[in-house]
Amino acid sequence: MHIAGSWILLIFVTLTTALILLVLHLTKLGWLIHQQIPDRPQRRLFLASVSFFITFLAVRLLVASITHHVGPFGYVEMGGRHIHHLVWGILLLLICGYAEIADVGTGDGSLSILMSRLLALCYGVGAALTLDEFALWLNLDAAAYWSRQGRESIDAVVFFGAALAIGTWGSPLFRRGYRGSAIT
Repeated sequence: MHIAGSWILLIFVTLTTALILLVLHLTKLGWLIHQQIPDRPQRRLFLASVSFFITFLAVRLLVASITHHVGPFGYVEMGGRHIHHLVWGILLLLICGYAEIADVGTGDGSLSILMSRLLALCYGVGAALTLDEFALWLNLDAAAYWSRQGRESIDAVVFFGAALAIGTWGSPLFRRGYRGSAIT
């Protein structure tokens, strides 16, 4: 029996997201993150960064297990056509972008804060799913994933992951530097 990779990924993402949200809400680690990253946009960048790297690792492991026939996993196919995981990533990014434009998660209520966190996590997941197949965008060849051109995907993930990390950790530094150089 083969389990489609999309179901495995959906279950993994759902459980991981629920676990991260529970950790943020119910543990001392969540309180510590809230204290150390007091700025809400920075916390969203942090959550996006965490979900981005976890999803990238999980997807790489899932695709490797499918490729090497380890476990009951299989590719997602519809009508004999392979549906790449970048499709799901693009859909998630579109949903997150629409929610951002609609100001979802920007209020101060507990539901708004939950939606803010959920959107940040989903954005990281969508970005990882999409950028993991960056080499496929450039080469329009499914064989590029594990080939030499597949390195382009790794480079894209490292570059974007670094940008997320800079946004998370560098923001206070940039703000302090900007305030310090203001003309009075």
